[in-house]
Amino acid sequence: MSHQIITDLNTRYTAKKYDATKRITPADMDVIKEAIRLSASSINSQPWKFIVIESDEAKQRFHDTFANMHQFNQPHAKEASHTVLFAYNPRYNKDAYKKVVDVEVTSGHLPADMYNNMLNGAYGFAEANTDESGFNGEWTKAQTYIALGNTLHTLARLGIDSTPMEGVDSTLIGEAFKDELDGYVCDVALAMGYRLADGDYNYGLPKSRLAAEDVITVL
Repeated sequence: MSHQIITDLNTRYTAKKYDATKRITPADMDVIKEAIRLSASSINSQPWKFIVIESDEAKQRFHDTFANMHQFNQPHAKEASHTVLFAYNPRYNKDAYKKVVDVEVTSGHLPADMYNNMLNGAYGFAEANTDESGFNGEWTKAQTYIALGNTLHTLARLGIDSTPMEGVDSTLIGEAFKDELDGYVCDVALAMGYRLADGDYNYGLPKSRLAAEDVITVL
């Protein structure tokens, strides 16, 4: 199939080794950050924070969070150009959603006379995913994966390599980035940069996916 989207997705792969001398340009980082911000989420909840790690100090902090586990991902902390921590609010509440609805009105997206309908109506979906203690982290975490997928395609379009990492230590990340996360939780991170030429064993291998008829049903 000849289409730019398919080309992007066939080209994208999970990088295993980065060239630490190559950096993503500020202009491309602006595009990446804006693409992340524009990601979709259920009821436009946006229950997330994205911590962009680019300084040597921040990279060292992230590097240190691999002290107890997942050391196979540790080199990416310093060798990748940037890493993004995808974090979610485990106790998303109506006050948080009110901020979203306020922006919907001030931006002109939502008519002012629909404010209460949106605030009290759409929020019911969040309530349906919230337990008696106020925890809805399973729902809000799922939203961060929408943003992750959007970012992966954005990077492919820009010709930037990436490595999605669930192999991170959420507890140590929470400690190392306590001030920045402010109660949000990071269970997945995304390393970004440029592969090390002749050093990435995963580069250039054939794409391995199940056949379309195994995963897609058309009715």
